[in-house]
Amino acid sequence: MESILRVVNNVDWITSIFIVSLFILALSKAFFYNKFINFVVLPFNNKYIFLHSKKHILFNWFNILWSAFTGLNISLFVYYILQIIYKEATYQSTFAYFTILSLVVLFFMVKILLQFGNAFVFNSTTTVTEFIFKKLSYLNHSAIVVFLANIFLTYITPNSAIVIYMGLVLVLAINVIGWVNLLKNHRKFLTLNFFYFILYLCALEISPLLIIGNYLKD
Repeated sequence: MESILRVVNNVDWITSIFIVSLFILALSKAFFYNKFINFVVLPFNNKYIFLHSKKHILFNWFNILWSAFTGLNISLFVYYILQIIYKEATYQSTFAYFTILSLVVLFFMVKILLQFGNAFVFNSTTTVTEFIFKKLSYLNHSAIVVFLANIFLTYITPNSAIVIYMGLVLVLAINVIGWVNLLKNHRKFLTLNFFYFILYLCALEISPLLIIGNYLKD
């Protein structure tokens, strides 16, 4: 009898990430039911933004839970993208995932701190805090799409470029909806501070994407 080589991908640690993610979803639904229900329909109904954009909008347990969910799943999605692009063992380890997670967390923390620094300099802390809350809300919502894409990439269609592209398109669509609503609701403020808004877009929104894109391209 000839021996047959079976290659079995170890997905135990990835399964643990999914379990933690589901636990986070369960906690947010159990302790913040009304907020959770409004949040999951965010791209189709702006009620969540309308009700929760005034008091303690960034530093509350609901946002913390969803930011953790987003960080875990965006990092895993990037991990899969790097696997497909480079196909090297370097990008297929638990260490690689946690390196990506650390960089993602660091990136968003630095970006938020810079945004608050910019708000302090131009005396617009309240408005910029609302900006950050709204953008973060749509980003966190798009993490649901990323979570589903990760499940497909782990258990159903590993290394599927189609799932990657579909996930990226849906994430982009959700965040574009967020930006459109943001620009529409803050037209007056942006008109009065148009020059600084362009600087903000170039420095904190477009530049990081170009840097990441160039890195992946190389």
